[in-house]
Amino acid sequence: MFSCNKESSKSEFKEITTVKSYTYNELKPMLERADGKTYVINFWATWCAPCVKELPAFEKIKEEYKEKNVEVILVSLDFPKHVDKRLIPFINKKKLQSKVVLLDDVNEDFWIKAIDSTWSGALPATLIYNSKKRAFFEKNFEYETLEKEVQSFL
Repeated sequence: MFSCNKESSKSEFKEITTVKSYTYNELKPMLERADGKTYVINFWATWCAPCVKELPAFEKIKEEYKEKNVEVILVSLDFPKHVDKRLIPFINKKKLQSKVVLLDDVNEDFWIKAIDSTWSGALPATLIYNSKKRAFFEKNFEYETLEKEVQSFL
């Protein structure tokens, strides 16, 4: 009898093998839902040191506020050709639990201003919104500051 699968230590994290890629028009509905939830949308990249540094704050918000109808979505701006070699291994190494999607749209001049007219395109950047309120931040967050912003939406 052969046995190849050892599943003795199952953790909550399940390694991912793909990341869904979106154009701006495909991503846009995620940026304007009015379904009773508060969304925390973080624009980041694996090559952006301040982005990587703040990711644990977003993961903690996801975990601590899931019962309060808060959803965290991490929108990677990594190059599509780096998804398999950089982005997916990064997500698995860091055991990211938040939903991660790739924004693959070459028309940055359009979508940067469409997401927020004040955005210069610099990373990290975060959009927090619900059906009543919307705020955009072109800065990196410490957990306490991010939590304070999220609480102002609840």
